[in-house]
Amino acid sequence: MTTTSAHTETHDDHDAHHAKIYLAILMALLFLTGLTVAVSYVDLGPLNIVVALAIATLKASLVGLFFMHLLYDRPINGMILCAGFMFLGLLLSFCLLDVDNRLQVAPTNHVVPKASGILVPVPAAPGEAPAAAPAKEAK
Repeated sequence: MTTTSAHTETHDDHDAHHAKIYLAILMALLFLTGLTVAVSYVDLGPLNIVVALAIATLKASLVGLFFMHLLYDRPINGMILCAGFMFLGLLLSFCLLDVDNRLQVAPTNHVVPKASGILVPVPAAPGEAPAAAPAKEAK
């Protein structure tokens, strides 16, 4: 008594199918890498960072889904990956929001402390009155 299986795909066909998928993902990753390089030469203003991060996120998603097999794994692992990307995006957005609010901090004092504890006046810029000499410290 022989039993036949409805599953007629052989192991070689299965491997060939996965090889085609991996080759397609490789081509997509190479294309996205070339796109990243091409976009870096285009001045998009503040959108340069957004476009570069979007391409990098897409490439990381492809690697995670196919090469790390998250597409075929339990859904909780994919949700953990997506949550990680969301938190990364949130933290990067906080950093990007802060960049425009930073000011060039200029020192307000005219005396530079030395490691020896003796205060040395800063040389005056051209056209500026020299700083007053600091008082000597008592020992």
